[in-house]
Amino acid sequence: MPNPKRKLSNTRRDKRRTHYKGVAPTIAVDPTSGETHLYHRVTANGYYKGKKVLPGNDSEA
Repeated sequence: MPNPKRKLSNTRRDKRRTHYKGVAPTIAVDPTSGETHLYHRVTANGYYKGKKVLPGNDSEA
């Protein structure tokens, strides 16, 4: 199995890894409750696209 002839320096190794970056998740605001949530996810109070889809956890009422 082929192996490197010399040790790869830390700088050279890190140059290769510069393209791997963490991305912040996109946040949406529910039009009904005004609550923030991740896209395509139900809010903590059970709203999705302005409609109540899950029973319970309703702190507004």
